[in-house]
Amino acid sequence: MAEQILLEAPTAVFVERRQRDVAVPTAVTERRQFRDGDRSARPEVAELANAIDDYKIAYRRRFITFEELFDVMTSLGYHR
Repeated sequence: MAEQILLEAPTAVFVERRQRDVAVPTAVTERRQFRDGDRSARPEVAELANAIDDYKIAYRRRFITFEELFDVMTSLGYHR
């Protein structure tokens, strides 16, 4: 009889709040470091910012190194 009581006792359920619910679709938000709401009047600056953001999204990087920045700039056609 005592064994049945122990088996039937409710156990505390741990809820992991950091895991999102897969059944509920959420909008994918990316943290952007360079885009500033199109405050720049220079189209070259906006083009560079968009290219950097596209690179970061493609390679899942939050921050990029100087070499990666150089690669983005050369992909846009800049040269020394």
